[in-house]
Amino acid sequence: MHANLGEILPVWWTIPFAGILLSIALFPLFAARFWHHHYPKVAAFWALALAIPFLIRHRGDALHEITHVMLADYVPFIIILWALYTVASGILVTGTLKGTPLQLVLIMASGTLLASWIGTTGASMVLIRPLLRAIEKRKRREHIVVFFIFLVSNIGGSLTPLGDPPLFLGFLHHVPFFWTFHLFWPMLFMAVPLLAIFYVIDMRFYRREALQHDTADSAMGIQGWYNFALLGAIIGAVLLSGMWKAGYVNVLGVHTPVAGLVRDGILIVAGIASLKLTSKSIHESNQFSWGPIREVAILFAGIFVTIIPALAILKAGEHGALKPVIDLAQSPRSYFWLTGGLSSFLDNAPTYLTFFNTALGALLPGIPEAEAVPQLIAMHHHYLHAISCGAVFMGANTYIGNAPNFMVKSIAEEAGVQMPSFFGYMFRYSIPFLIPLFVIATFIFFG
Repeated sequence: MHANLGEILPVWWTIPFAGILLSIALFPLFAARFWHHHYPKVAAFWALALAIPFLIRHRGDALHEITHVMLADYVPFIIILWALYTVASGILVTGTLKGTPLQLVLIMASGTLLASWIGTTGASMVLIRPLLRAIEKRKRREHIVVFFIFLVSNIGGSLTPLGDPPLFLGFLHHVPFFWTFHLFWPMLFMAVPLLAIFYVIDMRFYRREALQHDTADSAMGIQGWYNFALLGAIIGAVLLSGMWKAGYVNVLGVHTPVAGLVRDGILIVAGIASLKLTSKSIHESNQFSWGPIREVAILFAGIFVTIIPALAILKAGEHGALKPVIDLAQSPRSYFWLTGGLSSFLDNAPTYLTFFNTALGALLPGIPEAEAVPQLIAMHHHYLHAISCGAVFMGANTYIGNAPNFMVKSIAEEAGVQMPSFFGYMFRYSIPFLIPLFVIATFIFFG
């Protein structure tokens, strides 16, 4: 087996990955009906377009890479998303708000704080349906869901490794659990202006609408409290997997940590327990369906397979075909934009790990990771700040930057909200509202 497949792969091996991204971007825009009925076939086509020639050309190496990415990355990724989606969907926030701009700001602010503790997926699933009920009679709704994605599904997951997968990977690679509290000020810098901008925009739409805003709020409450205990079990299992050194086992040739298998088992049990304990009425009130998680599972299966060459080439660093990209990483600000830019279109967890390792190799070459990470934090903490913020924040730039984005979009569309297209989301929202804040943040925090 070749020691580093990324060193010998040419750039054209990334064509299937580009193909699936363009399919996700363009088919809903130009062939929405076809996409709705056939997106699993499209994802399978691009996955096979990579896998078949990859296996023919590189045989054992390719089989190992595909097996590794599915068992080590995709399966745990889907299990934790499925568990959080299932358990959070068993929590029903009852009552209906009038959907005033101030109420919506409070919902988003609460979700932003909650996301670091139950994950961006958990916070998104708990709060998106109460938000949609609150705006049911509003005429202009897409901007509300988009800002919810910005804040609750992405930026809010900054403060702990439980919040977002990139930070969890850092935790597994010796970054202390509470170190991510250092991201509080960058998170606050992003969250407060976005909440203020949203309030101004939404207030204008709210005042223009012909609706009579004289309906009273109904009493708020929570049903399905036992699911909070199951969320606690999920959080505990994630913490356990990072702290318990239980050795490794070989699964289909993949070096797999025992603690990770135990974690995944606990997550599956938590999800099944939620399904058994949660009443049908709660699921009906939450308009629960498997559609959103099914869409994420299918599309990200294709993404994880086709992304293999792109990540391998990036991990090869200066020895790979994307050496010009790696060479750009010379300062904290360049790490912020490179990690963030690629996280907008690649999966942000492996992208984080790629530039995490790039920084260790560039700043502390030859030092074992367990010793290098504390030194990186002590002497070059701005680099880790930049990598962490880039991965978490810029996942909000596209629908595929972070898995909860897709889930929220799907749930909103099921509720009748006409969401912007892939490019509409970028050119009408993320580029005009997020990019200027990222530029300012670059000079304040990563200059």
